[in-house]
Amino acid sequence: MQQKNKFRILAAQVVVLLVAVTIYVLARAWFLYQARFDTFERIFSIVFLLSELFIMFHAFGFFSNLVSESRNHDPSPQADPGRDASVAILIPARHEPKQVVENTLLTCMGLAYPNKRVYLLDDSAIESYKQEARELAERYDITLFTRPDNRGAKAGLINDVLKTLTEKYIAVFDADQNPMPGFLKKVLPFLEADDRLAFVQTPQFYSNTDASRVALVSNVQQAVFFEYVCEGKSSKESMFCCGTNVVIRRSALEDVGGFDEETVTEDVATTLKLHRNGWKSLYYNKAYTFGMAPEDLGSYFKQQNRWAMGNVQLFRKLVVLFFTDIRVLKPVQWFEYAITSTYYFIGWAYLFLLAGPILYTFFNVPSYFMDPSVYVLTFVPYFMLSLLVYYSSMEKRNYSTINVFRAQMLSLMTIPVYIRASVSGLLNVGKGFQVTPKDGAKTVPLRVLWPQLLLWGVHVSALTWGLLRLYYEQNVSLLMNVFWTGFHCLMFSGIFYFNRE
Repeated sequence: MQQKNKFRILAAQVVVLLVAVTIYVLARAWFLYQARFDTFERIFSIVFLLSELFIMFHAFGFFSNLVSESRNHDPSPQADPGRDASVAILIPARHEPKQVVENTLLTCMGLAYPNKRVYLLDDSAIESYKQEARELAERYDITLFTRPDNRGAKAGLINDVLKTLTEKYIAVFDADQNPMPGFLKKVLPFLEADDRLAFVQTPQFYSNTDASRVALVSNVQQAVFFEYVCEGKSSKESMFCCGTNVVIRRSALEDVGGFDEETVTEDVATTLKLHRNGWKSLYYNKAYTFGMAPEDLGSYFKQQNRWAMGNVQLFRKLVVLFFTDIRVLKPVQWFEYAITSTYYFIGWAYLFLLAGPILYTFFNVPSYFMDPSVYVLTFVPYFMLSLLVYYSSMEKRNYSTINVFRAQMLSLMTIPVYIRASVSGLLNVGKGFQVTPKDGAKTVPLRVLWPQLLLWGVHVSALTWGLLRLYYEQNVSLLMNVFWTGFHCLMFSGIFYFNRE
């Protein structure tokens, strides 16, 4: 009963939010249609509105997953693992610190499941790392797999070892992920009960949140994804593999030719292949594995660059698939894949939204063309209600408001990374798979952070000029633009908050 009430309240909030969004968009479109402007203003105002609609589209995707997560779902069937339910535990590693790999080996060996075999997949190119892998394999009597080249990165490594495996299932753990003893006993019953279930994905949470501010806030960002988005996607038969903390049916992986080696996020691209072939996926929202968060801005940006580039590469595949074989996915799956593959274009959307107040402050270039009173009456309800739903949902999972706000700061600072990665992904150029560094928090040199500092500096300049103009002009439209410039300036000042040892 309590769950039903929770669902009804949240559903009602989302419905009201959709009504508020609709009113705001209609008002924006009407004023834009009626406005008189020159060619540049026309182009920019349309791009600005499209950026707003893009943000709303992704917000709708998130809120729809919130509603799905709050519903009562029938429990997935389970069955006790049979004698043939053997598991190959794969730990891919490339140039990882020895202690990090050793901790993962020990926890994998400690899994309370007898029918398992642990494989260390070392793909290192440096002899010192190769030697450490040999020492660990000999010390703990586990199977070491190596190969002569780095073809296909992590995906190619798993595909190469897949040819040698006979186990029914494979469990994949990144080199910094430490599963708890009961992991396999909790996950395998789902796979044993459904022969068409390709994999069971479990959440990823960080155990080093006290290492730095970046690590702490990264964990909050993970929570948004794993505690809400994943459950919603799973209920829509659209949950994708996250590359670690996952158990996969070997026959399903072989059915689609192994992991996709054409993208740097091989996990999501491989899930698309599985869903195309009629395989199912499941998300089990129980934390039985803990890993390491990026501890400084350099590591965080490298991680985000890989995820963004890989998802945009997936977008290219989806566009081709949509126009060649649209029936292979259900409509709700197409929607979820659209949300997933386009998310990292958000860097461009944010860039245009940031530019609006700045262009108005310096050059009087309008972006809204709305009467200030209408803007307040239509925008504020939509904006405040969306914040209420988002922050209250996170507070229910015991995440503080201040840390959720800091997570948004960190995301906004990543705009230059997302823009660069989206271009690389579309053109299919740039660096391939990169391992997130795990050598402790470091202060990143300011020259490396020049894109973020440039954005911050432009906002400081615009805010200063806007305040001077307000002193003399006292214009309501200018006041609103100065307010947003100041807010964005505050958000980008996070570069100094996060860039610490």
